Amino acid sequence: MDSTQIIAGAAKRARLANRTLLAASNEARRAVLHEIADELIRQSDRILIANNEDLARADSSDMSEGMRDRLSLTRERISEMANGARQVADLPDPLGRTISARTLPNGLELTQKSVPFGVVGMVYEARPNVTVDAAAILLKSGNTALLRGSSSASATNVALVEIMREVLTESSISPDVIQTIPSEDRSTVMALLHARGEVDLVIPRGSAALIRMVVDEATVPTIETGAGVCHVYVDEAADLAKALPILINSKTHRPSVCNAAETLLVHESVASEFLPSALKALRDHEVVIHADLATAAIAALHNIEVIPATEENWSTEYNALEINVAVVTSLLAAADHIQKYGTHHTEAIVTENVAHADQFIALSDCAAVMINASTRFTDGEQMGFGAEIGISNQKLHARGPMGLEQMTTTTWIVRGNGQIR
Repeated sequence: MDSTQIIAGAAKRARLANRTLLAASNEARRAVLHEIADELIRQSDRILIANNEDLARADSSDMSEGMRDRLSLTRERISEMANGARQVADLPDPLGRTISARTLPNGLELTQKSVPFGVVGMVYEARPNVTVDAAAILLKSGNTALLRGSSSASATNVALVEIMREVLTESSISPDVIQTIPSEDRSTVMALLHARGEVDLVIPRGSAALIRMVVDEATVPTIETGAGVCHVYVDEAADLAKALPILINSKTHRPSVCNAAETLLVHESVASEFLPSALKALRDHEVVIHADLATAAIAALHNIEVIPATEENWSTEYNALEINVAVVTSLLAAADHIQKYGTHHTEAIVTENVAHADQFIALSDCAAVMINASTRFTDGEQMGFGAEIGISNQKLHARGPMGLEQMTTTTWIVRGNGQIR
């Protein structure tokens, strides 16, 4: 069977299975997600065995440390996935919400209601947590999931989906609402992207290269999640005692993820005071520093090792313990730098000046702006959405962390009493 047939068959099964999901009450969807979460914990050994198989293959390849970190599961991370599913389960029902309602002069009553997209495909790289996050959000929002992860995580993804499907077989919801797409052959990605009319929506999640490929190649509608070249700007009015932990958390808490900071910008009036301690703290966390000339001069005075930054560095998403550092002359200069090199994901300002914060917000064309807080808070769970299906930095139809509401579209219901045109 070729890839086109594989996708067509999976999409047909998903479409039929979607009817069982639409017939299920919110309480039924909630209950099955709680059971999935419990089963993930019970089956942790099974998941870790599969994950170790993937990690062993990664060890024999040239996988980067950042990608290996994304691939790796622990009992704690499995518990986090389960907790994310529980949080999604307990959120309000996203379906059937009244978006707007009005009565026309001719007496017709119009109501706009939220409904699911239908069959949703996910294309993502070595992040097994996406398998559970996406399945939970799509199930809760009434959508069926066709999950095409990377071959590097194939054993883990298969184990996770098998566990979720086993739970569904004991419910009124068809297990075919969650399916994996074979990842051994890259042609399955293209078949999924070209399955217009069979698949309603495709969402990529991963590297900038993967996202560009999906957006460029797809004939199925897509929601573009984005790479994260995120910045922390330390303003002239910053509380430097706040700035240092914000910087370190933004860069080092989990450097392999898209909301980690990749560039530090420091106003010139506080650079000589802030940078010595900031650069030392970064080096203490084993962060490689790419510095502009002004930063390099300060580093040299304090015997701190840095590397001259190149033009390419400023637009690089490292997903690793590396950062760019530059001194800027003003808030506007910081905003100009971000506009030139950023990816419209997350930008942070550290300042005690409300007017400066407001100006930074106005100038930052991005999905999320942090004021005196780490960039790491651009996250579905942290923002109260439970898990997330991805972080969109496009403008239509969703922007920022995509949770339940973003996985619905709308339909118009028109009630009349015999009206004709």
